[in-house]
Amino acid sequence: MVHWGVLTVRHTSPRRLDVGLTLGPLGHGPADPTFHRAADGSVWRTSLLRTGPVTQRFAPAGPHEVVVHLWGDGAREAAEALPVLLGEDDDLTGFVPPQQAHLAHRRAAGMRMTASGRVLEALVPAVLEQRVQTVTAHRAWRWLVMRYGTPAPGPAPEGMRSGMRVVPDARTWTRVPVWDWHRAGVDPGRARTVARCALVAPRLEEASAMAPAEARARLEKVQGVGVWTSAEVAQRAFGDADAVSVGDFHLPAAVGWALAGERADDAGMLRLLAPYAPHRHRVVRLLMIDGRHRAPRRGPKLPIADYRAM
Repeated sequence: MVHWGVLTVRHTSPRRLDVGLTLGPLGHGPADPTFHRAADGSVWRTSLLRTGPVTQRFAPAGPHEVVVHLWGDGAREAAEALPVLLGEDDDLTGFVPPQQAHLAHRRAAGMRMTASGRVLEALVPAVLEQRVQTVTAHRAWRWLVMRYGTPAPGPAPEGMRSGMRVVPDARTWTRVPVWDWHRAGVDPGRARTVARCALVAPRLEEASAMAPAEARARLEKVQGVGVWTSAEVAQRAFGDADAVSVGDFHLPAAVGWALAGERADDAGMLRLLAPYAPHRHRVVRLLMIDGRHRAPRRGPKLPIADYRAM
């Protein structure tokens, strides 16, 4: 239904649907200008589609329903993709969670693996998160999107003074000057990787229609995109429930402690997760949601490096 420039869609699922948990991985920090959780329980996000930008507001209307309001030139295209975005293609057949995640599995019964289908939108923030503290990457993402993104169509969530933004297109990412990468706190290596990805964006976007292994192999052909980065993209853009973020600084220790009561390295983490393929990432998400099995900290936190001061 279209009224006053708003396309309204009521999506009903045959399964429980938790919009916040399903779409949550698409946000990058509490101040992400492309993603917002409102006080009324709705979730807002923006995206840049083939037909143009779109703003989406997801308002839960029951355990199986969500009302989605869409604004912008990309509204109809986004409406057609809603079932995939909301994880209707996510197949839990044969999935039995580990005992340590049973409670989280019950509490998060409405969590699905989202598939945004937007590769570059998932790839740029993943590159920014390489080898740095998460808070630093989130700050860089916000700075760059606020400076180079475009104002989002439609209204802004209540209380969001600066409004929402739509991510820059591929051409814009290639034109960010070196001094603005520096001002955002992004080192030259990551900046060059973003530019390389943007230059071949059409080829990378094709990966969303490929088999998981083939899709990740295409991403990893870009210099600077490794297995960790391709996994982060696969989880968000492809809805890959089996993509494990190998190479993560904290994840192996957390998974090892949760499943075996001791820290693990990447190889040990993969051994522990092997029985749960093709749902290894789903298990990781449930363990992180549970939060009861965190490895004890070894010493003080690392100081947050600020590349802008270097």
